[in-house]
Amino acid sequence: MQPFATKIRPTTLEQFVGQKHLVGEGKPLRLAIEKKHIFSFIFWGPPGVGKTTLARIYANAVGADYHELSAVSTGKDDIKKIIANIDESKQISTILFLDEIHRFNKAQQDFLLPFVESGLLTLIGATTENPSFEVISALLSRCKVFVLKELSREEIAEIIKQTGFVLDEAALDWLANMANGDARQALSMLENTAKLYQEITVENLKNTLQSSHLRYDKKAEEHYNTISAFIKSMRASQPDAALYYLARMIEAGEDPIFIARRMVIFASEDIGLAHSAALGIANAVFRAVETIGLPECAINLAHGVCYLSMAPKTKASYLAYFEALDDVKEFGNLPIPLVIRNAPTKLMKELGYGKGYERYTKEDLLPEKLKGRHYLKKETIKGQE
Repeated sequence: MQPFATKIRPTTLEQFVGQKHLVGEGKPLRLAIEKKHIFSFIFWGPPGVGKTTLARIYANAVGADYHELSAVSTGKDDIKKIIANIDESKQISTILFLDEIHRFNKAQQDFLLPFVESGLLTLIGATTENPSFEVISALLSRCKVFVLKELSREEIAEIIKQTGFVLDEAALDWLANMANGDARQALSMLENTAKLYQEITVENLKNTLQSSHLRYDKKAEEHYNTISAFIKSMRASQPDAALYYLARMIEAGEDPIFIARRMVIFASEDIGLAHSAALGIANAVFRAVETIGLPECAINLAHGVCYLSMAPKTKASYLAYFEALDDVKEFGNLPIPLVIRNAPTKLMKELGYGKGYERYTKEDLLPEKLKGRHYLKKETIKGQE
């Protein structure tokens, strides 16, 4: 039986909600659809924002032979079958939609590359992970990357209203907020509440959320709740709690690379200058996870989690960067002091570029307008904030 979200999936851009920066009037994906322009691209964005739906709308609009696979359960043989059935004499493009393309390893992506390169296959990839890290450069260079945004509360509400289910404004508002920008999550909650209860109310929606009828889903709310609890436990220097949430994610089938990547971010964001070696440890864990894989890499993750949890912490460098970024956004490209400008030519030297430069000068080297600014609060570097 098809999930409700699949049954009501839009089939045209007119029915589609969200991603106006891509499908609004005059925007790139709409133009490609209107002009039937066939090319390979990758959708990068959070779950439940329309990646699969847009792929199907595009393929249908350009009149292509469309195949849909998930990288989680697909191998070379599945692609070989599609290739074997291509009739080049029909002059019909063959589109392969590969969901979770980040799950394809390098060898699998290398195998796919020549078919995309030759134009035999037009690839549409979908990923929740940064394709710069997950897709080999040769394949990535042949694909346009479209970044999809989390749906707004208003867009989620609009999608809910299109379902035909009857719910009051309070229930609509609660559900739209609970979905966290994920339409699939909202529709799943709606469907399950309708099955379990006669009325769709805030109370019944909350009861459904706690119901054993709903399993942990890597793409739904529990995914975000658990990774949040994991990070916050390490931030609070509680290795026991962090290990529990780590085990819970691994047992639920979470991608260990995703966990390891968050640990690398944590090492700089939350530990930072209080213990700079933590970044090296986190990177070593990330590499071990890449090299070893499950189930053994869980041991490496546990090692790293305990280390990061017990390390001293400061957000000094993290906060300093964003404070500096605020000034960049407010003031733009302020003139750089002459003393630290590059002086590769005689004219530049005559103009004073680099004049008086001393490597260990105590002179404030910020632009004139910002002199005296202190982004890095040195008193917050050591120990926990």
